[in-house]
Amino acid sequence: MNFGFFKVFCMNPDAETQKSVAARPLPDLQLALRAISLESRWNMLKLLTCGDAIGIVELAEAGGCSYESAIKHLQVLLQAGLVQRGRGGGYQLVRQYLPTPGEAVIDFGHCLLRLDAGE
Repeated sequence: MNFGFFKVFCMNPDAETQKSVAARPLPDLQLALRAISLESRWNMLKLLTCGDAIGIVELAEAGGCSYESAIKHLQVLLQAGLVQRGRGGGYQLVRQYLPTPGEAVIDFGHCLLRLDAGE
């Protein structure tokens, strides 16, 4: 599948990867793909890889959209189970999807997001 600024490839994971993925719940594939299908949400996810709870204003700025649009984008990410509400009303990436520090790759089980691919 090609979504303009990124491609989704089906992968055949090795046995060890399948075991680690089976140990954690996977997000609904259709909801996850819908959630990452817009560049605004992609950029918000990239900002959230730090692991901290981030406010809507910062996420709107990262997504290049208005405060109101950011709220709608975050609702889609919440419904897909990719982000959660954090401390102080901010949003953060669900802990199980946090990348290894220094890596810009989010593993959703169904797919890997290489957030540095366009750089």
